[in-house]
Amino acid sequence: MDLKQLDKVLEEAFAASTKLYEERGFKRRIGFGKRPALVSVDLANAWTRPGNPFTCDQSKMDNEIIPGMQKLLASFRSKKYPIVHVTTAYQNTDRSDPNTDMGLWHCKIPMEAVDLKNEELWQIDSRIAPQENEYVLLKKRASSFSGTPLSGYLRSCNIDTILVTGVTATACVRTTICDGLSEGFRTIAVKECIGDRVPGAVAWSLYDIDSKFADVETVAKCVNYLDSLPVNH
Repeated sequence: MDLKQLDKVLEEAFAASTKLYEERGFKRRIGFGKRPALVSVDLANAWTRPGNPFTCDQSKMDNEIIPGMQKLLASFRSKKYPIVHVTTAYQNTDRSDPNTDMGLWHCKIPMEAVDLKNEELWQIDSRIAPQENEYVLLKKRASSFSGTPLSGYLRSCNIDTILVTGVTATACVRTTICDGLSEGFRTIAVKECIGDRVPGAVAWSLYDIDSKFADVETVAKCVNYLDSLPVNH
């Protein structure tokens, strides 16, 4: 099946599912709040550049995700709202060591490919490089909230809304969104700024997320929202 055929099948599935969901009261809107933060998940070189097991769709990365992120970053920086760049790496990538900080995740996927000692791998992509006052958060699990101080940091900044971007739609982005909602934040998935490795994965994941856990909104709508806010003091 080529990508056009896959898109057609997904559109038909979404249409049928939308009818079912709406009849049952799903797909409600959570809306934007008054104090947003940007949570960018795993847009580090191991995911954004070619040559790594975790490399994502390069066409979407170069033509949609990175340009979209650049627009969002410019808006967040101009209004001085918090930006969190999340990345993933491991101190002990020895799979035979029962005490590795990879936990059991390496039993499913090649987490050893992101070694903390190789900073180039887990550095945020230089095209969207963090500025000095922006938080770079290292995680060990799929969700950006799991075992990290992210929730406490956002609450200390009086944040009520998170705009989530990054990779992958089926794993780290999805779990971050689900946990963000569970932690009491209005969750917004930024459509053009979320990617994956597998064809169809993004479309299906965003459809399902929009039905249950977050509002999927375009970069343009998110930028318009930020433009409407006062400068953060």
